[in-house]
Amino acid sequence: MSNEAKAVLEEEYEHSAVPKSARKSALSVSLVWIGFPMIITATVTGAAIVTALGFWQGMLAILLGNLILFGYVGTLGVLSTKKGYNFSLQSAITFGKKGSRLVSGLLSTLVIGWFAVQTGLTGSNMSEAFGTNFYIITLIAGILYIAVTLLGVKALTYIGAISAPFFFILGCWAVSEAVSASGWSSITSFTGNHSLTLGIAVTMVVALFIDSGSMTGDFNRWSKNGKESLIATFTAFPVANMIAMVFGGLIAASASQNSDFFLYIAAKGGFVSILAIILLFLNLGSVCSHCLYNGAVGWSSLLGKKMRPVAIALGILGTILAISGAWNHFISWLNLLGIIVPPIGAVIIADQFFLRKHADISESIRYKAFVAWGIGALAGLLTEFYAPSLSTAFIAMLAGGISYMALSFSASRASSVEQVG
Repeated sequence: MSNEAKAVLEEEYEHSAVPKSARKSALSVSLVWIGFPMIITATVTGAAIVTALGFWQGMLAILLGNLILFGYVGTLGVLSTKKGYNFSLQSAITFGKKGSRLVSGLLSTLVIGWFAVQTGLTGSNMSEAFGTNFYIITLIAGILYIAVTLLGVKALTYIGAISAPFFFILGCWAVSEAVSASGWSSITSFTGNHSLTLGIAVTMVVALFIDSGSMTGDFNRWSKNGKESLIATFTAFPVANMIAMVFGGLIAASASQNSDFFLYIAAKGGFVSILAIILLFLNLGSVCSHCLYNGAVGWSSLLGKKMRPVAIALGILGTILAISGAWNHFISWLNLLGIIVPPIGAVIIADQFFLRKHADISESIRYKAFVAWGIGALAGLLTEFYAPSLSTAFIAMLAGGISYMALSFSASRASSVEQVG
Protein backbone atom coordinates (compact mmCIF):
# COMPACT_ATOMS: atom_id res chain seq x y z
CA MET A 1 0.00 0.00 0.00
CA SER A 2 1.40 3.44 -0.95
CA ASN A 3 2.08 6.15 1.63
CA GLU A 4 -0.84 8.18 0.24
CA ALA A 5 -3.21 5.23 0.64
CA LYS A 6 -1.94 4.58 4.17
CA ALA A 7 -2.67 8.20 5.06
CA VAL A 8 -6.29 7.75 3.99
CA LEU A 9 -6.85 4.12 4.96
CA GLU A 10 -5.19 4.05 8.36
CA GLU A 11 -4.73 0.95 10.53
CA GLU A 12 -7.96 -0.13 12.25
CA TYR A 13 -6.48 -2.58 14.81
CA GLU A 14 -9.08 -5.28 14.21
CA HIS A 15 -7.16 -7.96 16.14
CA SER A 16 -5.20 -6.06 18.77
CA ALA A 17 -5.39 -3.16 21.21
CA VAL A 18 -5.11 0.36 19.86
CA PRO A 19 -1.66 1.57 21.02
CA LYS A 20 -1.38 4.82 22.96
CA SER A 21 0.47 6.39 20.04
CA ALA A 22 -2.55 5.90 17.76
CA ARG A 23 -5.16 7.24 20.18
CA LYS A 24 -7.22 10.24 19.05
CA SER A 25 -8.23 13.52 20.67
CA ALA A 26 -11.36 13.94 22.78
CA LEU A 27 -12.84 16.10 20.03
CA SER A 28 -12.21 13.43 17.39
CA VAL A 29 -13.87 10.63 19.39
CA SER A 30 -16.71 12.98 20.41
CA LEU A 31 -17.39 13.74 16.74
CA VAL A 32 -17.54 9.99 16.07
CA TRP A 33 -20.24 9.72 18.71
CA ILE A 34 -22.22 12.94 18.24
CA GLY A 35 -22.96 12.16 14.60
CA PHE A 36 -24.39 8.76 15.51
CA PRO A 37 -27.55 9.42 17.59
CA MET A 38 -28.43 12.91 16.34
CA ILE A 39 -30.42 11.38 13.50
CA ILE A 40 -33.84 11.31 11.88
CA THR A 41 -34.55 7.85 13.33
CA ALA A 42 -34.24 9.29 16.85
CA THR A 43 -36.73 12.05 15.97
CA VAL A 44 -39.18 9.37 14.78
CA THR A 45 -38.78 7.55 18.12
CA GLY A 46 -39.20 10.79 20.07
CA ALA A 47 -42.32 11.67 18.07
CA ALA A 48 -43.81 8.20 18.67
CA ILE A 49 -43.17 8.44 22.42
CA VAL A 50 -44.67 11.93 22.81
CA THR A 51 -47.64 11.01 20.60
CA ALA A 52 -48.34 8.07 22.93
CA LEU A 53 -47.54 9.54 26.35
CA GLY A 54 -48.15 13.24 25.92
CA PHE A 55 -45.54 16.00 26.12
CA TRP A 56 -44.29 15.94 29.71
CA GLN A 57 -44.41 12.21 30.32
CA GLY A 58 -42.86 11.67 26.91
CA MET A 59 -39.98 14.00 27.80
CA LEU A 60 -39.52 12.10 31.07
CA ALA A 61 -39.24 8.81 29.19
CA ILE A 62 -36.69 10.35 26.81
CA LEU A 63 -34.63 11.68 29.73
CA LEU A 64 -34.70 8.42 31.71
CA GLY A 65 -33.78 6.32 28.68
CA ASN A 66 -30.84 8.57 27.84
CA LEU A 67 -29.53 8.55 31.41
CA ILE A 68 -29.61 4.75 31.36
CA LEU A 69 -27.73 4.76 28.06
CA PHE A 70 -25.11 7.16 29.44
CA GLY A 71 -24.45 4.98 32.47
CA TYR A 72 -24.36 1.77 30.43
CA VAL A 73 -22.43 2.95 27.35
CA GLY A 74 -20.19 5.29 29.35
CA THR A 75 -19.02 2.51 31.68
CA LEU A 76 -18.38 0.09 28.81
CA GLY A 77 -16.52 2.85 26.99
CA VAL A 78 -14.22 3.55 29.94
CA LEU A 79 -13.43 -0.17 30.21
CA SER A 80 -12.59 -0.41 26.51
CA THR A 81 -10.39 2.70 26.70
CA LYS A 82 -8.40 1.16 29.56
CA LYS A 83 -7.12 -1.68 27.36
CA GLY A 84 -7.72 -0.23 23.90
CA TYR A 85 -9.85 -3.25 23.02
CA ASN A 86 -12.66 -3.39 20.47
CA PHE A 87 -15.89 -5.09 21.54
CA SER A 88 -14.86 -8.52 20.30
CA LEU A 89 -11.68 -8.48 22.39
CA GLN A 90 -13.44 -6.85 25.34
CA SER A 91 -16.17 -9.49 25.44
CA ALA A 92 -13.49 -12.24 25.33
CA ILE A 93 -12.37 -11.17 28.82
CA THR A 94 -15.79 -11.91 30.32
CA PHE A 95 -17.19 -14.63 28.05
CA GLY A 96 -13.89 -16.29 27.12
CA LYS A 97 -12.18 -16.28 23.74
CA LYS A 98 -14.35 -19.07 22.37
CA GLY A 99 -17.51 -17.84 24.09
CA SER A 100 -17.06 -14.32 22.77
CA ARG A 101 -17.46 -15.65 19.24
CA LEU A 102 -21.16 -16.16 19.95
CA VAL A 103 -21.60 -12.82 21.74
CA SER A 104 -19.61 -10.74 19.25
CA GLY A 105 -21.06 -12.63 16.29
CA LEU A 106 -24.61 -12.00 17.49
CA LEU A 107 -24.18 -8.26 18.04
CA SER A 108 -22.11 -7.83 14.88
CA THR A 109 -24.95 -9.47 12.94
CA LEU A 110 -27.74 -7.56 14.68
CA VAL A 111 -26.06 -4.26 13.88
CA ILE A 112 -26.06 -5.15 10.18
CA GLY A 113 -29.82 -5.40 10.61
CA TRP A 114 -29.71 -1.77 11.74
CA PHE A 115 -27.72 -0.92 8.63
CA ALA A 116 -30.45 -2.54 6.56
CA VAL A 117 -33.22 -0.72 8.43
CA GLN A 118 -31.63 2.72 8.02
CA THR A 119 -30.69 2.11 4.37
CA GLY A 120 -34.26 1.01 3.69
CA LEU A 121 -35.60 4.08 5.48
CA THR A 122 -33.55 6.25 3.11
CA GLY A 123 -35.35 4.78 0.11
CA SER A 124 -38.71 4.74 1.87
CA ASN A 125 -38.54 8.38 2.97
CA MET A 126 -37.48 9.56 -0.48
CA SER A 127 -40.28 7.56 -2.07
CA GLU A 128 -42.92 8.93 0.33
CA ALA A 129 -41.75 12.54 0.11
CA PHE A 130 -40.93 12.81 -3.60
CA GLY A 131 -42.31 9.69 -5.31
CA THR A 132 -38.87 8.36 -6.25
CA ASN A 133 -38.23 4.66 -6.92
CA PHE A 134 -37.64 2.95 -3.57
CA TYR A 135 -35.37 0.22 -4.95
CA ILE A 136 -33.07 2.51 -6.93
CA ILE A 137 -32.64 5.03 -4.09
CA THR A 138 -32.05 2.25 -1.55
CA LEU A 139 -29.39 0.69 -3.78
CA ILE A 140 -27.65 4.06 -4.29
CA ALA A 141 -27.79 4.74 -0.55
CA GLY A 142 -26.32 1.32 0.25
CA ILE A 143 -23.39 1.87 -2.12
CA LEU A 144 -22.69 5.34 -0.72
CA TYR A 145 -22.84 4.17 2.90
CA ILE A 146 -20.48 1.26 2.19
CA ALA A 147 -18.01 3.63 0.51
CA VAL A 148 -17.96 5.93 3.57
CA THR A 149 -17.37 3.00 5.94
CA LEU A 150 -14.33 1.85 3.98
CA LEU A 151 -12.50 5.00 5.09
CA GLY A 152 -12.66 3.66 8.66
CA VAL A 153 -13.05 5.47 11.96
CA LYS A 154 -11.62 8.64 10.37
CA ALA A 155 -14.70 8.87 8.14
CA LEU A 156 -16.99 8.55 11.16
CA THR A 157 -15.31 11.63 12.61
CA TYR A 158 -15.75 13.65 9.44
CA ILE A 159 -19.36 12.68 8.81
CA GLY A 160 -20.20 13.47 12.45
CA ALA A 161 -18.60 16.91 12.12
CA ILE A 162 -20.82 17.66 9.11
CA SER A 163 -24.03 15.78 9.89
CA ALA A 164 -24.63 16.88 13.50
CA PRO A 165 -24.39 20.69 13.00
CA PHE A 166 -26.44 20.46 9.80
CA PHE A 167 -29.12 18.46 11.59
CA PHE A 168 -29.12 20.81 14.58
CA ILE A 169 -29.50 23.99 12.52
CA LEU A 170 -32.24 22.56 10.30
CA GLY A 171 -33.94 21.03 13.33
CA CYS A 172 -33.98 24.30 15.24
CA TRP A 173 -35.59 26.01 12.27
CA ALA A 174 -38.26 23.28 11.88
CA VAL A 175 -39.07 23.24 15.60
CA SER A 176 -39.24 27.04 15.87
CA GLU A 177 -41.69 27.10 12.98
CA ALA A 178 -43.82 24.33 14.52
CA VAL A 179 -43.81 26.07 17.93
CA SER A 180 -44.73 29.47 16.47
CA ALA A 181 -47.63 27.89 14.59
CA SER A 182 -49.07 26.06 17.63
CA GLY A 183 -47.78 27.99 20.64
CA TRP A 184 -45.86 26.65 23.67
CA SER A 185 -48.96 26.26 25.82
CA SER A 186 -50.63 24.05 23.21
CA ILE A 187 -47.51 21.89 22.89
CA THR A 188 -46.86 21.47 26.62
CA SER A 189 -50.53 20.63 27.25
CA PHE A 190 -50.49 17.87 24.60
CA THR A 191 -51.78 14.71 26.35
CA GLY A 192 -51.13 11.98 23.77
CA ASN A 193 -53.20 8.90 23.00
CA HIS A 194 -51.94 6.73 25.91
CA SER A 195 -50.99 3.85 23.61
CA LEU A 196 -47.71 3.17 25.47
CA THR A 197 -46.64 2.87 29.10
CA LEU A 198 -43.71 4.85 30.50
CA GLY A 199 -41.68 1.63 30.83
CA ILE A 200 -42.15 0.64 27.21
CA ALA A 201 -41.21 4.16 26.09
CA VAL A 202 -38.00 4.05 28.15
CA THR A 203 -37.19 0.68 26.56
CA MET A 204 -37.70 2.20 23.10
CA VAL A 205 -35.16 4.91 23.91
CA VAL A 206 -32.61 2.44 25.28
CA ALA A 207 -33.16 -0.13 22.54
CA LEU A 208 -32.55 2.42 19.79
CA PHE A 209 -28.78 2.35 20.50
CA ILE A 210 -28.32 -0.65 22.77
CA ASP A 211 -26.57 -2.75 20.11
CA SER A 212 -23.92 -0.25 18.99
CA GLY A 213 -23.90 1.11 22.54
CA SER A 214 -22.86 -2.31 23.79
CA MET A 215 -20.18 -2.36 21.10
CA THR A 216 -18.89 1.03 22.23
CA GLY A 217 -15.40 -0.44 22.49
CA ASP A 218 -15.14 -0.16 18.70
CA PHE A 219 -15.28 3.64 19.11
CA ASN A 220 -14.02 4.43 22.62
CA ARG A 221 -10.86 2.32 22.31
CA TRP A 222 -9.50 5.32 20.38
CA SER A 223 -9.81 7.62 23.43
CA LYS A 224 -6.64 8.58 25.29
CA ASN A 225 -8.06 8.03 28.78
CA GLY A 226 -11.23 7.27 30.72
CA LYS A 227 -12.17 10.92 31.25
CA GLU A 228 -12.05 11.70 27.53
CA SER A 229 -13.94 8.48 26.80
CA LEU A 230 -16.73 9.54 29.18
CA ILE A 231 -16.88 13.01 27.64
CA ALA A 232 -17.26 11.49 24.17
CA THR A 233 -20.09 9.25 25.36
CA PHE A 234 -21.82 12.19 27.06
CA THR A 235 -21.95 14.08 23.76
CA ALA A 236 -24.03 11.19 22.42
CA PHE A 237 -26.09 10.24 25.50
CA PRO A 238 -27.81 12.29 26.65
CA VAL A 239 -26.86 15.33 24.51
CA ALA A 240 -27.13 14.38 20.82
CA ASN A 241 -29.76 11.67 21.24
CA MET A 242 -31.96 13.85 23.44
CA ILE A 243 -31.76 16.78 21.04
CA ALA A 244 -32.98 14.60 18.18
CA MET A 245 -35.75 12.98 20.24
CA VAL A 246 -36.93 16.30 21.68
CA PHE A 247 -37.08 17.78 18.16
CA GLY A 248 -39.33 14.89 17.10
CA GLY A 249 -41.44 15.18 20.23
CA LEU A 250 -41.98 18.91 19.82
CA ILE A 251 -43.11 18.55 16.21
CA ALA A 252 -45.47 15.70 17.17
CA ALA A 253 -46.95 17.74 20.06
CA SER A 254 -47.48 20.72 17.76
CA ALA A 255 -50.20 18.68 16.02
CA SER A 256 -48.39 19.09 12.72
CA GLN A 257 -49.82 17.22 9.75
CA ASN A 258 -46.42 15.52 9.38
CA SER A 259 -44.98 14.47 12.75
CA ASP A 260 -42.18 12.71 10.88
CA PHE A 261 -39.20 15.10 11.04
CA PHE A 262 -37.95 14.50 7.49
CA LEU A 263 -41.41 14.60 5.89
CA TYR A 264 -42.19 17.79 7.82
CA ILE A 265 -39.17 19.55 6.31
CA ALA A 266 -39.49 17.98 2.84
CA ALA A 267 -43.11 19.17 2.60
CA LYS A 268 -41.96 22.80 2.70
CA GLY A 269 -40.90 22.51 -0.94
CA GLY A 270 -38.36 24.48 -2.96
CA PHE A 271 -34.85 24.92 -1.62
CA VAL A 272 -35.88 23.55 1.78
CA SER A 273 -36.72 20.22 0.12
CA ILE A 274 -33.19 20.07 -1.29
CA LEU A 275 -31.81 20.67 2.20
CA ALA A 276 -34.08 17.88 3.47
CA ILE A 277 -32.61 15.42 0.93
CA ILE A 278 -29.05 16.37 1.90
CA LEU A 279 -29.99 15.94 5.56
CA LEU A 280 -31.52 12.53 4.91
CA PHE A 281 -28.46 11.08 3.19
CA LEU A 282 -25.98 12.71 5.59
CA ASN A 283 -27.98 11.71 8.62
CA LEU A 284 -28.85 8.12 7.80
CA GLY A 285 -25.47 7.75 6.12
CA SER A 286 -23.91 8.59 9.48
CA VAL A 287 -25.81 5.92 11.41
CA CYS A 288 -25.36 3.35 8.62
CA SER A 289 -21.61 3.84 8.44
CA HIS A 290 -21.35 3.54 12.23
CA CYS A 291 -23.39 0.34 12.24
CA LEU A 292 -21.49 -1.17 9.33
CA TYR A 293 -18.20 -0.24 11.01
CA ASN A 294 -19.34 -2.05 14.18
CA GLY A 295 -20.32 -5.14 12.22
CA ALA A 296 -17.17 -5.13 10.10
CA VAL A 297 -14.80 -4.72 13.06
CA GLY A 298 -16.61 -7.50 14.92
CA TRP A 299 -16.65 -10.01 12.08
CA SER A 300 -13.12 -9.18 10.93
CA SER A 301 -11.91 -9.92 14.46
CA LEU A 302 -13.81 -13.22 14.49
CA LEU A 303 -12.67 -14.29 11.02
CA GLY A 304 -9.09 -13.07 11.27
CA LYS A 305 -9.62 -10.76 8.28
CA LYS A 306 -9.10 -7.06 7.62
CA MET A 307 -12.01 -4.70 8.27
CA ARG A 308 -12.53 -3.29 4.77
CA PRO A 309 -13.19 -6.48 2.75
CA VAL A 310 -15.57 -7.62 5.50
CA ALA A 311 -17.34 -4.24 5.38
CA ILE A 312 -17.95 -4.65 1.65
CA ALA A 313 -19.42 -8.14 2.09
CA LEU A 314 -21.63 -7.13 5.03
CA GLY A 315 -22.67 -3.91 3.30
CA ILE A 316 -23.84 -5.84 0.24
CA LEU A 317 -25.80 -8.20 2.50
CA GLY A 318 -27.34 -5.28 4.40
CA THR A 319 -28.31 -3.49 1.19
CA ILE A 320 -30.02 -6.64 -0.10
CA LEU A 321 -31.95 -6.88 3.20
CA ALA A 322 -32.91 -3.21 2.89
CA ILE A 323 -34.24 -3.66 -0.63
CA SER A 324 -36.21 -6.68 0.58
CA GLY A 325 -38.09 -4.49 3.09
CA ALA A 326 -36.35 -5.18 6.44
CA TRP A 327 -36.95 -1.57 7.48
CA ASN A 328 -40.65 -2.43 7.92
CA HIS A 329 -39.81 -4.35 11.10
CA PHE A 330 -38.42 -1.34 12.93
CA ILE A 331 -40.49 -1.57 16.13
CA SER A 332 -40.13 -5.37 16.31
CA TRP A 333 -36.37 -4.89 16.03
CA LEU A 334 -36.40 -2.47 18.97
CA ASN A 335 -38.34 -4.91 21.14
CA LEU A 336 -35.93 -7.76 20.34
CA LEU A 337 -32.86 -5.66 21.13
CA GLY A 338 -34.44 -4.45 24.37
CA ILE A 339 -34.58 -8.01 25.68
CA ILE A 340 -31.47 -9.87 24.54
CA VAL A 341 -28.71 -7.23 24.30
CA PRO A 342 -28.73 -5.23 27.60
CA PRO A 343 -27.68 -8.19 29.81
CA ILE A 344 -24.53 -8.69 27.71
CA GLY A 345 -23.11 -5.29 28.55
CA ALA A 346 -24.33 -5.54 32.15
CA VAL A 347 -22.46 -8.82 32.63
CA ILE A 348 -19.29 -7.27 31.17
CA ILE A 349 -19.62 -4.27 33.51
CA ALA A 350 -20.20 -6.49 36.56
CA ASP A 351 -17.17 -8.59 35.65
CA GLN A 352 -14.64 -5.96 34.53
CA PHE A 353 -15.72 -2.92 36.56
CA PHE A 354 -16.57 -4.58 39.88
CA LEU A 355 -15.19 -8.12 40.17
CA ARG A 356 -12.12 -8.67 37.97
CA LYS A 357 -10.67 -5.25 37.22
CA HIS A 358 -7.30 -6.54 36.04
CA ALA A 359 -8.48 -9.62 34.14
CA ASP A 360 -7.50 -10.19 30.53
CA ILE A 361 -8.69 -12.48 27.74
CA SER A 362 -9.57 -15.98 28.87
CA GLU A 363 -9.00 -18.80 26.41
CA SER A 364 -11.84 -20.98 27.68
CA ILE A 365 -15.59 -20.43 27.70
CA ARG A 366 -16.74 -18.70 30.90
CA TYR A 367 -20.09 -20.33 31.52
CA LYS A 368 -21.14 -18.10 34.44
CA ALA A 369 -21.30 -15.16 32.05
CA PHE A 370 -23.59 -17.04 29.67
CA VAL A 371 -25.88 -18.19 32.51
CA ALA A 372 -26.15 -14.59 33.76
CA TRP A 373 -26.87 -13.37 30.23
CA GLY A 374 -29.65 -15.98 29.95
CA ILE A 375 -31.13 -14.96 33.31
CA GLY A 376 -31.10 -11.30 32.26
CA ALA A 377 -32.77 -12.05 28.93
CA LEU A 378 -35.38 -14.23 30.66
CA ALA A 379 -36.11 -11.45 33.16
CA GLY A 380 -36.59 -9.07 30.25
CA LEU A 381 -38.90 -11.51 28.50
CA LEU A 382 -41.01 -12.03 31.64
CA THR A 383 -41.20 -8.25 32.12
CA GLU A 384 -42.38 -7.88 28.52
CA PHE A 385 -45.29 -10.28 29.13
CA TYR A 386 -46.21 -9.79 32.80
CA ALA A 387 -45.10 -6.27 33.75
CA PRO A 388 -45.23 -4.17 30.58
CA SER A 389 -45.43 -0.96 32.58
CA LEU A 390 -41.76 -1.46 33.55
CA SER A 391 -38.74 -1.00 31.29
CA THR A 392 -37.82 -4.34 29.71
CA ALA A 393 -34.32 -3.12 28.83
CA PHE A 394 -33.54 -1.83 32.33
CA ILE A 395 -34.86 -4.94 34.08
CA ALA A 396 -32.89 -7.22 31.71
CA MET A 397 -29.76 -5.14 32.32
CA LEU A 398 -30.18 -5.17 36.09
CA ALA A 399 -30.97 -8.90 36.25
CA GLY A 400 -27.99 -9.84 34.09
CA GLY A 401 -25.48 -7.84 36.15
CA ILE A 402 -26.82 -8.88 39.55
CA SER A 403 -27.08 -12.57 38.62
CA TYR A 404 -23.47 -12.58 37.35
CA MET A 405 -22.24 -11.10 40.62
CA ALA A 406 -24.34 -13.58 42.62
CA LEU A 407 -23.00 -16.53 40.62
CA SER A 408 -19.43 -15.30 41.03
CA PHE A 409 -19.77 -14.83 44.80
CA SER A 410 -21.41 -18.24 45.11
CA ALA A 411 -18.58 -19.92 43.18
CA SER A 412 -15.98 -18.04 45.26
CA ARG A 413 -17.60 -19.11 48.52
CA ALA A 414 -17.85 -22.73 47.39
CA SER A 415 -14.16 -22.67 46.46
CA SER A 416 -13.26 -21.25 49.89
CA VAL A 417 -15.26 -23.95 51.67
CA GLU A 418 -13.48 -26.67 49.66
CA GLN A 419 -10.06 -25.27 50.55
CA VAL A 420 -10.96 -25.09 54.27
CA GLY A 421 -12.31 -28.64 54.12
